[in-house]
Amino acid sequence: MIAWHILMPAFTVGAASFIAVVEGLSLATGREIYVRISIFWTKIFAIAFGMGVVTGLIMPFQFGTNWSRYASAAGNVLSPLFAYEGLTAFFLEAGFLGVLLFGRTRVPPWAHFFAALMVAIGTLFSTFWILSANSWMQTPAGYEIINGQFVPKDWIEVIFNPSFPYRLAHTAIAFFTTTGFVVLGVGAYLLRRNRSPQEARIMMSMALWFLTALVPLQMVVGDMHGLNTRKYQPAKLAAIEARWETGKAVPLTLFAIPDDKAEQNKFAVEIPVLGSLILTHDLNGEVKGLKDFPADQRPPVAIPFFAFRAMVGCAVAMLALVVLGGWLRWRGRLYDTQLYLVACQCALPLGFIAVVAGWFVTEVGRQPWTIYGLLRTAASVSPSLTGSAVTLSLLAYTAVYLLIHPSGLILLFRLVRKGPQGISEATPSIVAGRSVAPVLAPAIHIMKGEVQ
Repeated sequence: MIAWHILMPAFTVGAASFIAVVEGLSLATGREIYVRISIFWTKIFAIAFGMGVVTGLIMPFQFGTNWSRYASAAGNVLSPLFAYEGLTAFFLEAGFLGVLLFGRTRVPPWAHFFAALMVAIGTLFSTFWILSANSWMQTPAGYEIINGQFVPKDWIEVIFNPSFPYRLAHTAIAFFTTTGFVVLGVGAYLLRRNRSPQEARIMMSMALWFLTALVPLQMVVGDMHGLNTRKYQPAKLAAIEARWETGKAVPLTLFAIPDDKAEQNKFAVEIPVLGSLILTHDLNGEVKGLKDFPADQRPPVAIPFFAFRAMVGCAVAMLALVVLGGWLRWRGRLYDTQLYLVACQCALPLGFIAVVAGWFVTEVGRQPWTIYGLLRTAASVSPSLTGSAVTLSLLAYTAVYLLIHPSGLILLFRLVRKGPQGISEATPSIVAGRSVAPVLAPAIHIMKGEVQ
Protein backbone atom coordinates (compact mmCIF):
# COMPACT_ATOMS: atom_id res chain seq x y z
CA MET A 1 0.00 0.00 0.00
CA ILE A 2 2.82 2.39 0.86
CA ALA A 3 4.60 1.65 -2.41
CA TRP A 4 1.36 2.51 -4.21
CA HIS A 5 0.84 5.68 -2.19
CA ILE A 6 4.38 6.96 -2.70
CA LEU A 7 3.72 7.42 -6.41
CA MET A 8 1.71 10.57 -5.63
CA PRO A 9 4.17 12.35 -3.27
CA ALA A 10 6.93 11.43 -5.73
CA PHE A 11 5.24 13.88 -8.10
CA THR A 12 3.40 16.39 -5.88
CA VAL A 13 6.41 17.34 -3.74
CA GLY A 14 8.38 18.41 -6.80
CA ALA A 15 5.30 19.81 -8.59
CA ALA A 16 4.55 22.16 -5.67
CA SER A 17 8.08 23.55 -5.83
CA PHE A 18 7.92 23.85 -9.63
CA ILE A 19 4.66 25.82 -9.37
CA ALA A 20 6.23 28.10 -6.75
CA VAL A 21 9.18 28.77 -9.09
CA VAL A 22 6.86 29.54 -12.02
CA GLU A 23 4.73 31.80 -9.82
CA GLY A 24 7.90 33.62 -8.74
CA LEU A 25 8.92 34.12 -12.37
CA SER A 26 5.43 35.42 -13.16
CA LEU A 27 5.62 37.90 -10.31
CA ALA A 28 9.15 39.02 -11.21
CA THR A 29 8.68 39.36 -14.97
CA GLY A 30 4.97 40.06 -15.35
CA ARG A 31 4.84 37.71 -18.34
CA GLU A 32 1.44 36.13 -18.95
CA ILE A 33 2.99 32.92 -20.25
CA TYR A 34 4.16 31.96 -16.75
CA VAL A 35 0.62 32.44 -15.46
CA ARG A 36 -0.68 30.01 -18.07
CA ILE A 37 2.00 27.46 -17.17
CA SER A 38 1.19 27.84 -13.48
CA ILE A 39 -2.55 27.40 -14.04
CA PHE A 40 -1.88 24.29 -16.10
CA TRP A 41 0.36 22.60 -13.52
CA THR A 42 -1.73 23.72 -10.56
CA LYS A 43 -4.72 21.85 -11.97
CA ILE A 44 -2.58 18.76 -12.51
CA PHE A 45 -1.14 19.13 -9.00
CA ALA A 46 -4.63 19.39 -7.48
CA ILE A 47 -5.75 16.07 -8.98
CA ALA A 48 -2.54 14.26 -8.02
CA PHE A 49 -2.66 15.77 -4.52
CA GLY A 50 -6.23 14.54 -4.05
CA MET A 51 -5.25 11.04 -5.18
CA GLY A 52 -2.34 11.07 -2.73
CA VAL A 53 -4.53 12.15 0.19
CA VAL A 54 -7.05 9.38 -0.44
CA THR A 55 -4.40 6.66 -0.75
CA GLY A 56 -2.55 8.03 2.28
CA LEU A 57 -5.58 7.93 4.59
CA ILE A 58 -5.40 4.15 4.73
CA MET A 59 -1.98 3.98 6.37
CA PRO A 60 -2.87 5.43 9.82
CA PHE A 61 -5.54 2.76 10.20
CA GLN A 62 -3.00 0.05 9.47
CA PHE A 63 -0.96 0.97 12.55
CA GLY A 64 -3.84 0.12 14.84
CA THR A 65 -5.33 -2.80 12.95
CA ASN A 66 -2.32 -4.62 11.49
CA TRP A 67 0.64 -3.41 13.57
CA SER A 68 -0.70 -2.87 17.10
CA ARG A 69 2.33 -4.41 18.86
CA TYR A 70 4.65 -2.28 16.79
CA ALA A 71 2.56 0.82 17.57
CA SER A 72 2.60 -0.01 21.26
CA ALA A 73 6.37 -0.54 21.34
CA ALA A 74 7.42 2.47 19.22
CA GLY A 75 4.51 4.87 19.68
CA ASN A 76 6.33 7.10 22.17
CA VAL A 77 8.94 7.86 19.51
CA LEU A 78 7.01 7.77 16.26
CA SER A 79 3.69 9.36 17.28
CA PRO A 80 5.24 12.79 18.00
CA LEU A 81 7.07 12.70 14.65
CA PHE A 82 3.81 12.08 12.82
CA ALA A 83 2.14 14.79 14.93
CA TYR A 84 4.87 17.25 13.94
CA GLU A 85 4.03 16.51 10.32
CA GLY A 86 0.41 17.43 10.99
CA LEU A 87 1.34 20.60 12.87
CA THR A 88 3.71 21.81 10.16
CA ALA A 89 3.01 20.24 6.75
CA PHE A 90 -0.77 19.83 6.95
CA PHE A 91 -1.33 23.22 8.56
CA LEU A 92 0.60 24.97 5.79
CA GLU A 93 -0.99 22.95 3.01
CA ALA A 94 -4.52 23.27 4.39
CA GLY A 95 -4.07 26.97 5.04
CA PHE A 96 -2.72 27.93 1.63
CA LEU A 97 -3.86 25.23 -0.82
CA GLY A 98 -7.25 26.89 -1.23
CA VAL A 99 -5.60 30.22 -2.02
CA LEU A 100 -3.35 28.52 -4.56
CA LEU A 101 -6.22 26.70 -6.27
CA PHE A 102 -8.94 29.38 -6.18
CA GLY A 103 -7.35 32.67 -5.24
CA ARG A 104 -5.55 33.75 -8.40
CA THR A 105 -8.13 36.44 -9.20
CA ARG A 106 -9.07 37.06 -5.58
CA VAL A 107 -5.73 38.01 -4.02
CA PRO A 108 -2.80 40.12 -5.25
CA PRO A 109 -0.12 38.32 -7.30
CA TRP A 110 2.38 38.48 -4.46
CA ALA A 111 -0.10 36.78 -2.11
CA HIS A 112 -0.74 34.04 -4.64
CA PHE A 113 3.00 33.48 -5.00
CA PHE A 114 3.29 33.36 -1.21
CA ALA A 115 0.54 30.73 -1.07
CA ALA A 116 2.36 28.63 -3.69
CA LEU A 117 5.57 28.96 -1.69
CA MET A 118 3.87 27.86 1.53
CA VAL A 119 2.32 24.82 -0.14
CA ALA A 120 5.76 23.86 -1.49
CA ILE A 121 7.34 24.28 1.95
CA GLY A 122 4.49 22.24 3.45
CA THR A 123 5.18 19.30 1.16
CA LEU A 124 8.86 19.45 2.10
CA PHE A 125 7.99 19.50 5.81
CA SER A 126 5.90 16.40 5.23
CA THR A 127 8.84 14.71 3.53
CA PHE A 128 11.11 15.76 6.41
CA TRP A 129 9.04 14.22 9.21
CA ILE A 130 7.98 11.05 7.39
CA LEU A 131 11.57 10.30 6.42
CA SER A 132 12.78 11.09 9.93
CA ALA A 133 10.37 8.47 11.27
CA ASN A 134 11.32 5.93 8.61
CA SER A 135 15.02 6.58 9.07
CA TRP A 136 14.69 6.08 12.83
CA MET A 137 13.23 2.66 12.11
CA GLN A 138 16.28 1.95 9.90
CA THR A 139 18.95 3.40 12.21
CA PRO A 140 17.38 3.92 15.67
CA ALA A 141 19.07 6.43 17.98
CA GLY A 142 18.32 8.65 20.97
CA TYR A 143 16.08 6.12 22.76
CA GLU A 144 15.98 3.85 25.75
CA ILE A 145 13.85 0.75 26.29
CA ILE A 146 11.63 0.75 29.37
CA ASN A 147 9.22 -2.13 29.99
CA GLY A 148 9.50 -3.22 26.37
CA GLN A 149 8.71 0.22 24.97
CA PHE A 150 11.00 2.63 23.11
CA VAL A 151 11.16 5.91 25.03
CA PRO A 152 12.83 9.01 23.54
CA LYS A 153 15.88 10.13 25.46
CA ASP A 154 17.30 12.77 23.06
CA TRP A 155 14.96 14.18 20.40
CA ILE A 156 17.82 15.62 18.35
CA GLU A 157 19.32 12.15 18.05
CA VAL A 158 15.91 10.66 17.32
CA ILE A 159 15.10 13.11 14.53
CA PHE A 160 18.59 13.40 13.06
CA ASN A 161 19.42 9.72 13.33
CA PRO A 162 22.47 8.40 11.43
CA SER A 163 20.75 7.63 8.11
CA PHE A 164 18.28 10.54 8.08
CA PRO A 165 20.34 13.28 6.34
CA TYR A 166 21.29 10.94 3.50
CA ARG A 167 17.81 9.43 3.16
CA LEU A 168 16.16 12.87 3.18
CA ALA A 169 18.49 14.28 0.52
CA HIS A 170 18.26 11.15 -1.63
CA THR A 171 14.46 11.00 -1.48
CA ALA A 172 13.84 14.73 -1.93
CA ILE A 173 16.11 14.86 -4.98
CA ALA A 174 14.36 11.74 -6.33
CA PHE A 175 10.99 13.49 -5.98
CA PHE A 176 12.26 16.64 -7.73
CA THR A 177 13.81 14.52 -10.46
CA THR A 178 10.55 12.61 -10.95
CA THR A 179 8.66 15.87 -11.41
CA GLY A 180 11.37 17.16 -13.74
CA PHE A 181 10.91 14.23 -16.10
CA VAL A 182 7.12 14.59 -15.96
CA VAL A 183 7.43 18.26 -16.97
CA LEU A 184 9.98 17.37 -19.65
CA GLY A 185 7.79 14.59 -21.04
CA VAL A 186 4.63 16.71 -21.07
CA GLY A 187 6.48 19.56 -22.77
CA ALA A 188 7.76 17.14 -25.43
CA TYR A 189 4.24 15.78 -25.95
CA LEU A 190 2.80 19.27 -26.47
CA LEU A 191 5.60 20.24 -28.87
CA ARG A 192 5.12 17.13 -30.99
CA ARG A 193 1.44 17.99 -31.36
CA ASN A 194 2.05 21.72 -31.77
CA ARG A 195 -0.15 22.58 -28.79
CA SER A 196 0.89 25.55 -26.64
CA PRO A 197 4.36 25.48 -28.26
CA GLN A 198 5.69 28.53 -26.41
CA GLU A 199 4.70 27.16 -23.04
CA ALA A 200 6.03 23.71 -23.98
CA ARG A 201 9.44 25.16 -24.86
CA ILE A 202 9.68 26.95 -21.52
CA MET A 203 8.63 23.82 -19.64
CA MET A 204 11.21 21.70 -21.45
CA SER A 205 13.94 24.26 -20.97
CA MET A 206 13.30 24.73 -17.26
CA ALA A 207 13.01 20.99 -16.63
CA LEU A 208 16.22 20.24 -18.50
CA TRP A 209 18.17 22.89 -16.56
CA PHE A 210 16.90 21.48 -13.27
CA LEU A 211 17.66 17.91 -14.28
CA THR A 212 21.14 18.82 -15.47
CA ALA A 213 21.93 19.70 -11.86
CA LEU A 214 19.75 17.15 -10.08
CA VAL A 215 20.62 13.89 -11.83
CA PRO A 216 24.42 14.05 -11.25
CA LEU A 217 23.79 15.35 -7.72
CA GLN A 218 21.52 12.39 -7.04
CA MET A 219 24.28 9.99 -8.02
CA VAL A 220 26.70 11.65 -5.58
CA VAL A 221 24.15 11.63 -2.75
CA GLY A 222 23.23 8.02 -3.57
CA ASP A 223 26.88 7.03 -3.21
CA MET A 224 27.05 8.76 0.19
CA HIS A 225 23.86 6.99 1.23
CA GLY A 226 25.42 3.69 0.18
CA LEU A 227 28.46 4.31 2.38
CA ASN A 228 26.12 5.07 5.29
CA THR A 229 24.21 1.83 4.63
CA ARG A 230 27.47 -0.14 4.63
CA LYS A 231 28.25 1.25 8.09
CA TYR A 232 24.85 0.90 9.77
CA GLN A 233 23.01 -1.80 7.77
CA PRO A 234 25.69 -4.11 6.34
CA ALA A 235 23.26 -7.01 5.85
CA LYS A 236 21.10 -4.81 3.63
CA LEU A 237 24.11 -3.83 1.52
CA ALA A 238 25.14 -7.48 1.22
CA ALA A 239 21.64 -8.31 -0.05
CA ILE A 240 21.68 -5.40 -2.50
CA GLU A 241 24.91 -6.76 -3.99
CA ALA A 242 24.01 -10.44 -3.50
CA ARG A 243 27.35 -10.80 -1.74
CA TRP A 244 27.49 -14.08 0.18
CA GLU A 245 31.13 -14.26 1.22
CA THR A 246 33.03 -11.54 3.05
CA GLY A 247 36.05 -10.48 1.06
CA LYS A 248 38.35 -7.78 -0.21
CA ALA A 249 38.69 -6.52 -3.77
CA VAL A 250 35.25 -7.97 -4.47
CA PRO A 251 33.74 -7.80 -7.95
CA LEU A 252 30.69 -5.81 -8.97
CA THR A 253 27.82 -8.13 -9.82
CA LEU A 254 25.99 -6.76 -12.84
CA PHE A 255 23.53 -9.63 -13.09
CA ALA A 256 22.83 -12.84 -11.24
CA ILE A 257 20.00 -15.00 -9.99
CA PRO A 258 20.44 -15.17 -6.20
CA ASP A 259 19.63 -18.49 -4.53
CA ASP A 260 18.94 -17.95 -0.82
CA LYS A 261 18.77 -21.66 0.01
CA ALA A 262 22.03 -22.57 -1.70
CA GLU A 263 23.65 -19.26 -0.56
CA GLN A 264 25.09 -18.58 -3.98
CA ASN A 265 24.43 -16.76 -7.24
CA LYS A 266 23.63 -18.43 -10.52
CA PHE A 267 24.57 -17.09 -13.95
CA ALA A 268 26.57 -14.25 -12.37
CA VAL A 269 28.05 -11.54 -14.60
CA GLU A 270 30.73 -9.65 -12.67
CA ILE A 271 33.40 -7.01 -13.12
CA PRO A 272 36.50 -7.77 -11.00
CA VAL A 273 37.44 -5.42 -8.12
CA LEU A 274 34.88 -2.76 -9.12
CA GLY A 275 32.54 -3.76 -6.28
CA SER A 276 35.04 -2.78 -3.58
CA LEU A 277 35.87 0.46 -5.37
CA ILE A 278 32.23 1.54 -5.56
CA LEU A 279 31.13 0.28 -2.16
CA THR A 280 34.18 1.29 -0.11
CA HIS A 281 36.07 3.73 -2.38
CA ASP A 282 39.05 1.44 -2.00
CA LEU A 283 40.21 -1.15 -4.55
CA ASN A 284 41.09 -3.49 -1.68
CA GLY A 285 38.13 -2.56 0.54
CA GLU A 286 36.35 -5.24 2.52
CA VAL A 287 32.66 -5.94 1.98
CA LYS A 288 30.74 -8.13 4.41
CA GLY A 289 28.86 -11.10 3.03
CA LEU A 290 25.48 -12.48 4.02
CA LYS A 291 27.05 -15.58 5.57
CA ASP A 292 28.44 -13.34 8.32
CA PHE A 293 24.87 -12.94 9.59
CA PRO A 294 22.59 -15.62 11.05
CA ALA A 295 20.21 -17.03 8.46
CA ASP A 296 17.18 -15.70 10.34
CA GLN A 297 18.59 -12.15 10.31
CA ARG A 298 19.19 -11.87 6.58
CA PRO A 299 16.82 -10.04 4.23
CA PRO A 300 15.49 -11.83 1.15
CA VAL A 301 18.07 -11.21 -1.55
CA ALA A 302 16.31 -11.22 -4.91
CA ILE A 303 14.00 -8.22 -4.36
CA PRO A 304 16.60 -5.67 -3.17
CA PHE A 305 19.15 -7.04 -5.66
CA PHE A 306 16.95 -6.55 -8.74
CA ALA A 307 15.18 -3.42 -7.43
CA PHE A 308 18.51 -1.69 -6.88
CA ARG A 309 19.60 -2.48 -10.43
CA ALA A 310 16.31 -1.18 -11.77
CA MET A 311 16.88 2.06 -9.86
CA VAL A 312 20.44 2.42 -11.13
CA GLY A 313 19.34 1.59 -14.68
CA CYS A 314 16.76 4.38 -14.52
CA ALA A 315 19.42 6.78 -13.24
CA VAL A 316 21.78 5.91 -16.11
CA ALA A 317 18.98 6.40 -18.66
CA MET A 318 18.11 9.75 -17.07
CA LEU A 319 21.71 10.92 -17.20
CA ALA A 320 22.01 9.91 -20.86
CA LEU A 321 18.83 11.82 -21.71
CA VAL A 322 20.00 14.91 -19.84
CA VAL A 323 23.44 14.87 -21.51
CA LEU A 324 21.84 14.42 -24.94
CA GLY A 325 19.42 17.25 -24.20
CA GLY A 326 22.29 19.55 -23.24
CA TRP A 327 24.10 18.73 -26.48
CA LEU A 328 20.96 19.37 -28.55
CA ARG A 329 20.39 22.66 -26.74
CA TRP A 330 23.96 23.72 -27.55
CA ARG A 331 23.35 22.80 -31.20
CA GLY A 332 20.04 24.72 -31.25
CA ARG A 333 18.03 21.56 -32.03
CA LEU A 334 16.43 20.79 -28.68
CA TYR A 335 12.84 21.53 -29.72
CA ASP A 336 12.77 20.13 -33.25
CA THR A 337 14.55 16.77 -32.89
CA GLN A 338 11.61 14.38 -33.07
CA LEU A 339 13.46 11.32 -31.79
CA TYR A 340 14.56 13.21 -28.70
CA LEU A 341 11.02 14.44 -28.05
CA VAL A 342 9.75 10.86 -28.30
CA ALA A 343 12.51 9.74 -25.92
CA CYS A 344 11.45 12.43 -23.42
CA GLN A 345 7.87 11.18 -23.56
CA CYS A 346 8.99 7.60 -23.03
CA ALA A 347 11.18 8.70 -20.11
CA LEU A 348 8.25 10.28 -18.24
CA PRO A 349 7.71 7.26 -15.90
CA LEU A 350 11.42 6.71 -15.17
CA GLY A 351 11.33 8.73 -11.95
CA PHE A 352 8.33 6.80 -10.62
CA ILE A 353 9.98 3.47 -11.42
CA ALA A 354 13.18 4.55 -9.67
CA VAL A 355 11.32 5.79 -6.57
CA VAL A 356 9.29 2.59 -6.17
CA ALA A 357 12.38 0.44 -6.80
CA GLY A 358 14.29 2.42 -4.18
CA TRP A 359 11.44 1.97 -1.74
CA PHE A 360 11.59 -1.80 -2.20
CA VAL A 361 15.35 -1.71 -1.64
CA THR A 362 14.88 0.25 1.58
CA GLU A 363 12.00 -1.71 3.08
CA VAL A 364 12.71 -5.26 1.94
CA GLY A 365 16.41 -4.79 2.65
CA ARG A 366 15.54 -3.91 6.27
CA GLN A 367 13.86 -7.27 6.87
CA PRO A 368 13.39 -9.21 9.08
CA TRP A 369 13.23 -6.10 11.27
CA THR A 370 10.59 -3.42 11.76
CA ILE A 371 13.03 -1.47 13.91
CA TYR A 372 16.42 -2.52 12.63
CA GLY A 373 18.19 -4.98 14.92
CA LEU A 374 15.69 -4.45 17.75
CA LEU A 375 12.11 -5.37 16.84
CA ARG A 376 11.35 -8.12 14.38
CA THR A 377 8.54 -7.82 11.85
CA ALA A 378 6.98 -11.06 13.09
CA ALA A 379 6.76 -9.57 16.59
CA SER A 380 5.18 -6.32 15.34
CA VAL A 381 1.89 -7.55 13.91
CA SER A 382 -1.38 -7.49 15.84
CA PRO A 383 -1.79 -10.68 17.92
CA SER A 384 -5.28 -11.51 16.64
CA LEU A 385 -4.54 -10.72 13.00
CA THR A 386 -5.33 -13.51 10.56
CA GLY A 387 -4.10 -14.08 7.04
CA SER A 388 -7.63 -14.05 5.66
CA ALA A 389 -8.34 -10.65 7.24
CA VAL A 390 -5.18 -9.18 5.71
CA THR A 391 -6.00 -10.65 2.31
CA LEU A 392 -9.57 -9.36 2.39
CA SER A 393 -8.55 -5.84 3.40
CA LEU A 394 -5.75 -5.83 0.81
CA LEU A 395 -8.20 -6.81 -1.92
CA ALA A 396 -10.65 -4.12 -0.79
CA TYR A 397 -8.00 -1.40 -0.76
CA THR A 398 -6.68 -2.57 -4.11
CA ALA A 399 -10.17 -2.33 -5.59
CA VAL A 400 -10.48 1.25 -4.33
CA TYR A 401 -7.05 2.14 -5.73
CA LEU A 402 -7.96 0.59 -9.07
CA LEU A 403 -10.94 2.92 -9.16
CA ILE A 404 -9.17 6.07 -7.96
CA HIS A 405 -5.96 5.88 -9.96
CA PRO A 406 -7.40 5.22 -13.42
CA SER A 407 -10.07 7.91 -12.87
CA GLY A 408 -7.41 10.39 -11.81
CA LEU A 409 -5.17 9.45 -14.73
CA ILE A 410 -8.02 10.01 -17.19
CA LEU A 411 -8.53 13.52 -15.81
CA LEU A 412 -4.79 14.19 -15.98
CA PHE A 413 -4.55 13.01 -19.59
CA ARG A 414 -7.43 15.29 -20.54
CA LEU A 415 -5.67 18.29 -19.02
CA VAL A 416 -2.41 17.42 -20.74
CA ARG A 417 -4.12 17.07 -24.13
CA LYS A 418 -5.62 20.54 -23.80
CA GLY A 419 -2.32 22.16 -22.86
CA PRO A 420 -1.85 25.45 -20.99
CA GLN A 421 -3.55 27.62 -23.60
CA GLY A 422 -6.62 25.40 -23.82
CA ILE A 423 -7.05 25.39 -20.06
CA SER A 424 -6.43 29.12 -19.67
CA GLU A 425 -8.88 30.03 -22.41
CA ALA A 426 -11.56 27.97 -20.69
CA THR A 427 -11.07 29.88 -17.44
CA PRO A 428 -13.87 32.41 -16.87
CA SER A 429 -12.92 36.04 -16.49
CA ILE A 430 -13.22 37.00 -12.83
CA VAL A 431 -12.13 40.27 -11.28
CA ALA A 432 -11.77 40.71 -7.51
CA GLY A 433 -13.85 37.59 -6.93
CA ARG A 434 -16.90 38.91 -8.78
CA SER A 435 -18.36 38.14 -12.17
CA VAL A 436 -17.71 40.71 -14.89
CA ALA A 437 -21.45 40.66 -15.71
CA PRO A 438 -23.32 41.68 -12.52
CA VAL A 439 -26.01 39.28 -11.37
CA LEU A 440 -28.42 42.24 -11.19
CA ALA A 441 -28.28 42.79 -14.95
CA PRO A 442 -31.04 40.27 -15.82
CA ALA A 443 -33.30 41.86 -13.20
CA ILE A 444 -32.83 45.29 -14.77
CA HIS A 445 -33.79 43.90 -18.19
CA ILE A 446 -36.86 42.28 -16.70
CA MET A 447 -37.92 45.58 -15.16
CA LYS A 448 -37.58 47.19 -18.60
CA GLY A 449 -39.79 44.52 -20.12
CA GLU A 450 -37.01 43.08 -22.27
CA VAL A 451 -37.40 39.57 -20.91
CA GLN A 452 -40.80 37.86 -21.23
